[in-house]
Amino acid sequence: MALRLYNTLTRGKDDFVPIDAGNVRMYVCGPTVYDFAHIGNARPVIVFDVLYRLLRHLYGETHVTYVRNITDVDDKINARAARDYPGVAPVEAIRDLTEKTYAQFEQDVTELGCLKPTVTPRATEHIAEMIAIIERLIAGGFAYVAEGHALFHVPAMPDYGKLARRSLDDMMAGARVEVAPYKRDPMDFVLWKPSSDDEPGWQSPWGRGRPGWHIECSAMSWKHLGETFDIHGGGVDLVFPHHENEVAQSRCAFHKDVMANVFMHNGFLQVEGEKMSKSLGNFFTIRELLDDWPGEVLRFNMLKTHYRQPIDFTVKGLEEGWKTLDEWYAIAADVAPGQPAEGLIEALSDDLNTAKAIAELHAVKGDPATLSASLRLLGFLGESAADWASRRPTADIDEARVNALIAARLDARKAKNFAESDRIRDELAAMGVVLKDTKNKDTGEIETSWDVKR
Repeated sequence: MALRLYNTLTRGKDDFVPIDAGNVRMYVCGPTVYDFAHIGNARPVIVFDVLYRLLRHLYGETHVTYVRNITDVDDKINARAARDYPGVAPVEAIRDLTEKTYAQFEQDVTELGCLKPTVTPRATEHIAEMIAIIERLIAGGFAYVAEGHALFHVPAMPDYGKLARRSLDDMMAGARVEVAPYKRDPMDFVLWKPSSDDEPGWQSPWGRGRPGWHIECSAMSWKHLGETFDIHGGGVDLVFPHHENEVAQSRCAFHKDVMANVFMHNGFLQVEGEKMSKSLGNFFTIRELLDDWPGEVLRFNMLKTHYRQPIDFTVKGLEEGWKTLDEWYAIAADVAPGQPAEGLIEALSDDLNTAKAIAELHAVKGDPATLSASLRLLGFLGESAADWASRRPTADIDEARVNALIAARLDARKAKNFAESDRIRDELAAMGVVLKDTKNKDTGEIETSWDVKR
C-alpha cells in the first residue's frame, strides 16, 4: 500500500516516493535546551517517532536516517547560563547547561516511548558548516555583511514565501521584524551576529559572533542528510519564519528547487480547552506529568487525535487512555508479537492517521499476537503486564477527608495564610494525594482538583 503524507509545500496529500529507498532521510526540529520541556514540546517528538517507526517498518530498520537536532546556542540559553553560571566562560557555561537540560529531555521522551533518532546533532558542533553556507550565500549574491552581521537578502529569492503562502505584510508581522539601519530590506534576516565579551562566540570571516537561529538547521540537515532530503518535520508554529528561512538558505546555497520534498507540521496542543499558559495555571512540563501518569498514557492521549489537528489534553482523556491500556496490557504485553494488523498499517499509511489506527487496535483484541505487534509498532508495551499493573495506585483514600482539607486550604489561601496552605498541601501529599490548581477562565478564581499519586 502506498504511503501518503500531507505536504505543507503542496497543501495536499502526496504519495511518498523517497529519493533513495535504501536511505530514507528525515529531519525534525528538536529542543532548545535551557529548561524542562513542556507537554506541547512532546507532541512533535511523539508524532515523528511514530512516523520513524512506520518508515522503518516499510523500508527496513537500517534504511531510515532520522535526525533531530539540539539547539544549544540561543539568546534564552545565554541568559539562563549567565544567571546560573556566574563567572564561568560563556561557551563553557552554555555547554554545561545544555548537557544537563538535554539529558533531562532525553530521559523524558524515552519514558514517552520514543526511540532515539539516528543522529542528534548539536548546533555548536556545526559552526564550520554554518559559516560555509553563509559564505556560499554571500558569494551568490543572496546575503551581505553589514556592521558585523551577515544577513540573508530576502528580495534576492523570487519565490520566498512559497512554503508559508502568506502575504509580505503577514510575513513581516509574523516574523516580528527587527528594524535595523544596516538592513537593506526590512524582511532580511540574520545569519550571523556579533557577540559581546560576555556572550558565547566563535571566530568567523565577519568577526567573533554566533549564528542566527535558522542557519543552524540548514547546516545540520546538510551535514547529515545532504543538500536535499525526504521529509522535514516540526510544529505548525515553525512554518514561518523558521522553516521558510531554512528553505531560503538551503535552496539558495545549493541551487536546488527544494530543501526537502515533504514538509510535515503537527497542530497545537491545548490543556482542558485552553491555550497552555503559565498565567492560566495550566502549563505543565513533561517531567511534572510523568510524576502522575505513565509515559505511555501521555503518548496514547497524543495519538488519539490526528497529528495535524489541535489536541485537547484533559485529565478525563488521560484516565480513559489508562483504562484502555490496562486492557491491552492484560491481553498482549506478555505475548510474542506476530505481524501488525493490516488495517493499522493502512491507517498509518494514510497521512499517519493514528486515530483510525487506534480504532483498528480495538478490532484485533481477539488476536493477542497481532495486538502485541500493532501496539509495539505504535510505541507501546514497553514493560511486562505485571509491571504495568503495579503502576495503579493501591492506597485507600478517604475522599471526604481529602475534600475537607482542600476546602480548608482554599480558605487559607484566600486569607493569605500561605504557611497553613502549604502545611495542608504537605499533609495531602503524605496521604498520596496530588493537587492541581487551575484558574477559572470566567471567574478568575483558583479551583483545585486532585488525584492519587502514581
